[in-house]
Amino acid sequence: MTAMEGLPADLRAFHNEVEGHLLAAAAHEESRNAAALFAAGLDWLPEEQRAEVERQFAAEHLTLARASWQRTVRRGEELRGEYEKVYRALRARLLAGLLLAVALLVGVDLVVLVSV
Repeated sequence: MTAMEGLPADLRAFHNEVEGHLLAAAAHEESRNAAALFAAGLDWLPEEQRAEVERQFAAEHLTLARASWQRTVRRGEELRGEYEKVYRALRARLLAGLLLAVALLVGVDLVVLVSV
């Protein structure tokens, strides 16, 4: 059981929203840091051009991070669908096995009762 499972739905939604904002803020900060590191090596550029390169680098870095997250979400949805399909099949097989066992047990009981 996770900490989120015991929370009411509206509190879970609030928690997810806050977590999303924190992740987005962290991604923005990571993009700015990567851009600053990249632009630091371009000391031969005038300050104005270096700032523009840094801004564009940060924007591209953030776009790539967003695309990566979207691919991860899609893959997670695919896996969830696959796992749910396997779970349903296993549950059906278990139910069929249980019904077969009950039917065998009832059949054996009938045979024993008839033979007595």
